[in-house]
Amino acid sequence: MPAKAAEGTASLDKALDVLDVVGQSACGLSQAELAERLALPRTTLYRLLGTLVTRGLLRRDPQRRIYCLGFRCFEYARTAYAMPDLVAAAGAELRALRDMTGETTYLATLDGLEVIALERIDGAHSQRSNSAVGQRKPLHCTSQGKAILSALPPEQRDAMVKDLHLTAVTPRSITDRRRLQAELRLTATRGWSIDDEEIVLGVRCCGAPIVAADGSVRGAISVAGPAFRLTMERIELLGPEVAEAARRIGAQLSAAQPPQSAGDATVVPGEWAFNGVAPCWSAAADALLWADTLAPAIHRANMAADSVIAQLEQPIQALLPHGRGVAVLSTEGWHLVTPEGQLQALPGLPKRRVSAVCTGPGGTFWACIADGERWRVTEIADDGRALGGWRLSEPAAALAWDGAGETLYLTASASGTLYSARAGSASVRRLATVPKGSGRLAGLAVDRQGGVWSALRDGWSVVRFEADGSLDRVVALPVPCPTDVGFGGNDGDTLFVTSARDAVTREALDAAPLSGRLFAVRDVPRGVLPVALGD
Repeated sequence: MPAKAAEGTASLDKALDVLDVVGQSACGLSQAELAERLALPRTTLYRLLGTLVTRGLLRRDPQRRIYCLGFRCFEYARTAYAMPDLVAAAGAELRALRDMTGETTYLATLDGLEVIALERIDGAHSQRSNSAVGQRKPLHCTSQGKAILSALPPEQRDAMVKDLHLTAVTPRSITDRRRLQAELRLTATRGWSIDDEEIVLGVRCCGAPIVAADGSVRGAISVAGPAFRLTMERIELLGPEVAEAARRIGAQLSAAQPPQSAGDATVVPGEWAFNGVAPCWSAAADALLWADTLAPAIHRANMAADSVIAQLEQPIQALLPHGRGVAVLSTEGWHLVTPEGQLQALPGLPKRRVSAVCTGPGGTFWACIADGERWRVTEIADDGRALGGWRLSEPAAALAWDGAGETLYLTASASGTLYSARAGSASVRRLATVPKGSGRLAGLAVDRQGGVWSALRDGWSVVRFEADGSLDRVVALPVPCPTDVGFGGNDGDTLFVTSARDAVTREALDAAPLSGRLFAVRDVPRGVLPVALGD
């Protein structure tokens, strides 16, 4: 019995040797080349190759008569590093860093006491870093390795550093454990790492760790290029950008599916809309007022009923809370719609083309407007002047202030991005990006715990993000196109969700007959009720 076990282990070793050699060849190898490199008997190699091909670990190209890695190997690799898929989550950020810097960007993960490259996005220059995907590198002399080590719990990091062989790959490699520990502490403090020609002379790298929402270290990203282009001065400027990109990747990753909300969405009895938007609570009406933009009308709703109280001649472009009802923008200008459904001209509000509007601290008027070839989110004066704000590369689709009036949240439907901007800050921070397959972010509402809610149009759900951008919960809906969200009730204890019917196919309508109706979600954190205009 021991002899058979040893024989089986020897066969396994030989099969793994075959996989290793084939995997290191970019163009594949013939049977003769394999026999020469491995010094295996012809009959043994033939048997091993047949078994590996049958199991899908190798594939044979009959025209060139060579062996390459089989697709089963890629399936194994994807399973090992995809919960969810780390490569997919990092792709957009790696490309954005490459476009911003012109240099090659990498994604790597920890494997034992080494890092292994999972993805590479080539830079724009002919002279560039060219480490291969799948290549393994030491932890102590790479920016990715140092970034990962810096983010680990201190006990785990110390144990790994103790086991490292601090080989001098170049004259600049760190070979002293105390010096390495000091650099790791600095890296942990600032959030990004440096490889100063420590693994390849003439090449510098800047890296940052990817930490998932559950706190686990999933890998690292880096930007690499010739030292004459990536000077230390440029590295100092680039480091925070790399760290922020890594944080955004980590926010998309979680070891488990986000928990379903304890609150269920219930339909509010009443009439449907072609395209419902802008649910806002009116203290004057003691009810929720919302709009159908296509068959232009204003609805009034509570938990028991929903009815149309006013109809307009022109499509509705925006709706905002007002002390005496709601302010409605159409092509004819601004009108006040009272809780009884009366329409009155509303002078004094700026008549500018906007992509999104909201009320801000003190009842101020905020909007996203065109600004040359870019866009600007800004407070708008009564005479239409823009009063500061933040510039964007894409139009905002929804805006919402937090309860303290300190942070403005905004979504961009085209890129699926949730942004935040703090009062007094000149920059806009990207919090989260929703893949297009999950739906398009539509509408915004903020709760009193700092959570940010949005609907996922074409995604059959509404979602809540924590203030740091991590996905906290998902509430399923029985309709494919929720369009907007808003808190209601005198204490903001209900989340209302509007939906659309016009873009839903006939087949989808058969499965979702409630499309276009208003929904209410209870058992969620109490929400921030927007300030009415002029308050």
